[in-house]
Amino acid sequence: MARVRREDEGRDGIRVVAENRRARHDYFIEGTVEAGLVLTGTEIGSIRAGRVQLRESFARVEHGEALLFGMHIAPYAFGNRWNHEPLRTRKLLLHRAEIDDLLRYARQGGHTLVPLSLYLKRGRAKVALAMARGKHDYDKRQAIAERDQARDTDRAMAGRQRW
Repeated sequence: MARVRREDEGRDGIRVVAENRRARHDYFIEGTVEAGLVLTGTEIGSIRAGRVQLRESFARVEHGEALLFGMHIAPYAFGNRWNHEPLRTRKLLLHRAEIDDLLRYARQGGHTLVPLSLYLKRGRAKVALAMARGKHDYDKRQAIAERDQARDTDRAMAGRQRW
């Protein structure tokens, strides 16, 4: 039986559910890794409904496992009394070598693991986890100044006539 593709899914079967746009503003992204999530009961229903918030979430490696803290998945609207806890810690599914690499990276000073996006890939929930280094205030001001300068240049070039 052929699978019917939804309009909001990409060609490769990926549908982005939530993005952490603030992460790209607050951190230098040095690399990403895709991780699966261990979910319980009604969590996948809320994820498919897009009721997820990644803003203050982060990942950490503890006791040889990668864990995701602070990701808010709203209680499922059609759930019952066994609905899930919205802010519970969730386990990330990664290979041992990937967990070891993340642990080695996170131990360096000023480095952290931040989720960039949560998406459905062929029906399974995945997290794009970034290896990130925190920005200082002057880094943010410099990025804003560069963006403004590029915008001004584009405006000046747009008004210029070509021969």
